[in-house]
Amino acid sequence: MSTVLRERRGAVELLTIARPEVYNAIDASVLDGLSDAVDALAGDASLRAVVLCGAGGKAFVAGADIAAMRALTAVEAEGFSARGQQIFDRLSALPVPVIAAVGGFALGGGCELAMACDLVIASERASFGQPEVTLGVIPGFGGTQRLVRRVGLANALDLCLTGRRIKADEALRIGLVSRVVEGDVVEAALELGDQIAKLGPVAVRLCKRAIHDNADIGLSAAQAAERTLFGLCFSTSDQSEGMTAFLEKRSASFQGR
Repeated sequence: MSTVLRERRGAVELLTIARPEVYNAIDASVLDGLSDAVDALAGDASLRAVVLCGAGGKAFVAGADIAAMRALTAVEAEGFSARGQQIFDRLSALPVPVIAAVGGFALGGGCELAMACDLVIASERASFGQPEVTLGVIPGFGGTQRLVRRVGLANALDLCLTGRRIKADEALRIGLVSRVVEGDVVEAALELGDQIAKLGPVAVRLCKRAIHDNADIGLSAAQAAERTLFGLCFSTSDQSEGMTAFLEKRSASFQGR
């Protein structure tokens, strides 16, 4: 049985990490399943959003599988880190928004996986952390780098150097998560995916591209890139339909082209 389950909900793909007996800990099978899913979704023209969650209700992903990692050599550990980073980067690079639905623990590799998503939706009982220093190691799936970019240097140092866990409200305050919701977090994430799916698909993709591709460059160069992508929107049928529908006071019917 696959450890990454796929289910299509309209224009939204639901991916579920399914190792609930070990709180969905990441091992080679999970990385393989994520890689296969990303490969399949990358060329799906009908896809509008992806929701990623964990099975079992107690954890999104509790971290990398410590039992599988304990005896790795230094070379093997670097290879495991490289593979995880590469797959997380490919997930992040999907052209459509990727939404993490965190209903429990998102620790270590789980926190890193959530940060590889565009939006992180958390339940009130969710918790986050990079506890690797308590195991004598450091984050290896991008945590030291993605945290800085999400929450700033001071907060990243605090979380990585202490290994402490934070609850959903603090994660929201520092910018690690996008929203905290009551009730079923997966359904809330799917509803958000459905909302995004109704918007201009080309514009959504270009907006994601504009933000991610230019987040680490100077403002002048970033705005120049934005101008180019803004102009590109005006070569699409979606732009014509969207503005015409607004002026005609009706809902737009976007075609994604």
